[in-house]
Amino acid sequence: MKNASRLCLTLAGLLSCSGIAWAQNLQALRVANQKSGIKLLLEAAGELQEVPYAIQFSEFPAAAPLGEALNAGAVDVGGLGDAPYVFALGSGAALKVVCIVHAAGRLSTAIIVPKDSPLHGVADLKGKRIVTGRGSIGHFLALKALREAGLQSSDVRFVNLLPSDARSVLESGGADAWSTWDPYTAIAITQGARVLVNGSHLLSNNFYLAATAQAIEDKRPQLTDFVKRLERAYRWANQHPDAYAAAQSRVTGLSRETHLESARNTRFQRVPIDDALIEGLQATADLYFEEGITGKRIEVSQGFDRSFNEAADGPLLPAPSRVQASGRP
Repeated sequence: MKNASRLCLTLAGLLSCSGIAWAQNLQALRVANQKSGIKLLLEAAGELQEVPYAIQFSEFPAAAPLGEALNAGAVDVGGLGDAPYVFALGSGAALKVVCIVHAAGRLSTAIIVPKDSPLHGVADLKGKRIVTGRGSIGHFLALKALREAGLQSSDVRFVNLLPSDARSVLESGGADAWSTWDPYTAIAITQGARVLVNGSHLLSNNFYLAATAQAIEDKRPQLTDFVKRLERAYRWANQHPDAYAAAQSRVTGLSRETHLESARNTRFQRVPIDDALIEGLQATADLYFEEGITGKRIEVSQGFDRSFNEAADGPLLPAPSRVQASGRP
């Protein structure tokens, strides 16, 4: 009996130690983050606690440089809107979407103008200057809005700048309108800008979490765990809009009330990677090709990994302390 007990203790110790060693041997996951983005959400939801691998966040001011970092393999995974993801694929990036989150009801993208602007509709943009980032979701919104109003991209002049520079150009009169996204929309509106048109009916409002092919091969356990944590965090945001808005306020410097209006009127939901979503992104890619933004037609179907559709099922990777506890007789 004593021998059996000693054997159990020995096996439990071996299992515990092997679990800890396995967790410690997991490579760090390098995550690309935009201001008020993934990192903020995960921290606020408590999903960065007891993670059995290091998460190294890198900050980017917009989707374009984030996509470039993914393309260069400088990061493993990052979040992009439809249009920036198409642009990244068009640059030859070996990327795969591993998770898609749909944001319903959010004023996340908009074309804004100064409060005293004489422009009151998209048709008024003819002959005007629109500042945005080339290949960004703001750029895509402008193209869609122009088409809906019966205009072409040649009817306006695009001024291609990052958000940090775009805002000052609009305020100084160097552009007539700014096509952008959160948190820049919230900042501009709070400071008196006016919404000319929002993207709620023009865009899919999907957020694509894309990983490099190398990361999927070398860090699948970490990516699967990260997708689960992200989905749990979005569920938390749906259930705790006040806390989420407070966390956003601490990062952006805007009032809690500014973020609260958006948080209370937004529902985040993870959606499966399926044929319909891929076809929708193909339509985005085709529009970019028609506009001459991409030099060739981009086939987007290769940029998805459906095996992660099931990543939400099952537990998170165990932290070393949890493995230790489970190994006790």
